[in-house]
This record gives sequence, structure tokens and C-alpha cells, in this order.
Amino acid sequence: MNQIRTIRTALAAIAALALALGLVACGGDDSDSSGSSGSGGTTTAKAEGTAAITKNADNAKTTLTIGSKNFTEQQVLGEIYAQAFAAAGYNVKKELNLGDEQTALKALKGGDISGYPEYTGTALLSFFEVPTKDLPKDPAAAYDQVKSKFAGQGITAFPPTPFTSSNEVAVTQQTADKLGLKNISDLEGKSQDLTLYGSPECRGRDDCLRGLENVYGLKFKKFVPVDIAQRHEVLTNGDADVSIVFTTDPQISRNKEVLLKDDKGMFPPYNSTFLMKTETADKAGPDLPKTIDLVNKNLTARVMQELNARVDLDKETPQQAAADYLQQFDLVSTGS
Repeated sequence: MNQIRTIRTALAAIAALALALGLVACGGDDSDSSGSSGSGGTTTAKAEGTAAITKNADNAKTTLTIGSKNFTEQQVLGEIYAQAFAAAGYNVKKELNLGDEQTALKALKGGDISGYPEYTGTALLSFFEVPTKDLPKDPAAAYDQVKSKFAGQGITAFPPTPFTSSNEVAVTQQTADKLGLKNISDLEGKSQDLTLYGSPECRGRDDCLRGLENVYGLKFKKFVPVDIAQRHEVLTNGDADVSIVFTTDPQISRNKEVLLKDDKGMFPPYNSTFLMKTETADKAGPDLPKTIDLVNKNLTARVMQELNARVDLDKETPQQAAADYLQQFDLVSTGS
């Protein structure tokens, strides 16, 4: 319970700091290419400067089914968007915890869901198979590529979150000290004696096992697929020598894990972008992009890590963590 109070205090402090610095802006963002700065919606700004999502009864005629992939951060993000859209008056359904990125995109294209959050780096590597050497290093450039490529498929990629949630190569401090590991390339000549754990889809991804083999020339003694929720546990209990984790995982700091530097630039930016069929987005009207903008504005790496911690460490539900985020930043009223 002490940790829950600590995390809530941290979220409150972040929100207060955002207000003090003027990071929570009034109204729309003029630089938003999605058109969310236009008039005609009912998402407004409070007089004191905190943006709030308000209900538009006309939106009730639009049903949105929100999906997510199958790990904590995705479920939290899916809940945040679902609750925010409901606050804006849309009729919302949820299909969270769908599976990996291929499963989620198939559900979107097949009409099983209306939209879900995806990472720009994942889209470039897994969907569009951009070669590692051609991956953009700038988050804005990565998003622009993703937006353009999806547009050709009739899918809108909305402007991304501030946070990036990259794949990382993690080891324990003991392993790093014993083997002298600082960079991923330091695993050369040692990986053949080490066991690597990662998500089931890791084996075939260029930002996971396949990339470590092709970009870094590493061959591990064994690769073991593991549920995403167990990637840190297998490190701490000694089953894994190396594990693929995410930047925003709260267990990294709690367990004092060491993230090896990607010294050959294998990992692209992984900002989260909400995907939706363009036809669906157009029918949803101007409140949709406005709501997404308001949701994304304060989703920094620190905030996302805190939200993940509430679920993974403090055993709250993604629904509770999402509700607290929306209320903490005055995006919805208490009890919405």
C-alpha cells in the first residue's frame, strides 16, 4: 500500500509540474496535422488552463471498439483511450489483450476493432519491414514514415505520445559486472554461453532475436520464449542470462537491472500512435482527434512507467490506472 501511495503522489507531482510549466495547454494544437485544432468539437479547456474532455451527445451514434495488445502497457493505454472516448460521448466497447502486433493489426483491418495503440518502431520493422540500416533515428521522422505508409492502407496513425517504449537488452548487475557488459556488442564472444529470454514473437523480429543475430552477429546458447509479464522474473531467478524488456518497465529500476547500450542502432524510436481506419475516424468527427491529443499530451516516459508500476507492482487493474491518469490531469471529471 505504501508503494501505491508513492505512485499516486508521484503522478500528482507530475501533474502539478505540468500545470506549473504550462505543459497542459488550452484548446487544440495548431501544429497537429490530423486537423484536431479545428473548431466544431465540444472538447474544451477549463478556465484555469487544464484541458478537459466534455461529452458531446451527438457522438453517441458512433460506436468505437478499442483494442490493445497483450501486455500491461498496452492494456493501460487501451483503457485510457476507451475511457476518454466514452467521456467524449462515444459508445465504447473494448477488446483488450488481443495478442501480438500482427493479431492486433489483423483485428483492425478486419473490422473487429476500431482502433488500438501501436508503436512506430514496431510498425516500421514488423509491418513494413524497413531494413535496420534505413530506420529513422528521429521520433518525428519515424512517425512521418509510419503515417505515410499506413495512409496508403486506409489507416490513420494519429500524432504520437511523448514517451517511447523501446525494446532493450537487459542483464542483472551481477552479470554485467562479471562479463564486463556495457554495450550490446560486448556480448560478442560470450553470447554462445548465455540463455536469452524474450516474448514469443521475439524470435522472428528484427528488433529482437533476429536483429541480435543479423546486426550484432550474436549466437545465443538458447532462446526461450516467455510471457511478457515474466521477462524480469526470469532474470532475477537466474533462468535467463539476458532478457528483452521495455524502456518503460518499472521492474528495471526496482531490480537494478542493467540495460545494454544499442551501440549499432538496432532499435528505432517507439513512440505510441493510435491507429484507426480513416473511414472510421472521419465518421467519428472532430472530437476524436481532439480527445487523442488531450490523452497523449502528458503521457511522458515517467508517467507511463508509473502507470505500469501500479499494475505490475501494486496489482491495480489497468482500468483503475487509466481512470486515475485521466482524473489526475483533469481530462475527465471525477466519477466519469
